[in-house]
Amino acid sequence: MKTMTCQQLGGPCDVALHGNTADEVIKAQDKHLKEAVANGDDAHRSALDDMKGRWKHPISGMGWYRATKRAFAGLPED
Repeated sequence: MKTMTCQQLGGPCDVALHGNTADEVIKAQDKHLKEAVANGDDAHRSALDDMKGRWKHPISGMGWYRATKRAFAGLPED
């Protein structure tokens, strides 16, 4: 298992997100952003909008995805 923070994934805070794969951490970030915005945290709104935009524009979003996978691969195990 590895850990990345919300901030490492483009968000505004240091909440730790855990997963065995980069995809698990990305899904945890998506959930975290949605919950934060639903609870009225506007600081997370732009990160949520960015994440939604990546999936609407998959070719440009793949750059972020590949960079995140490389960053995850370079992390030590927890």
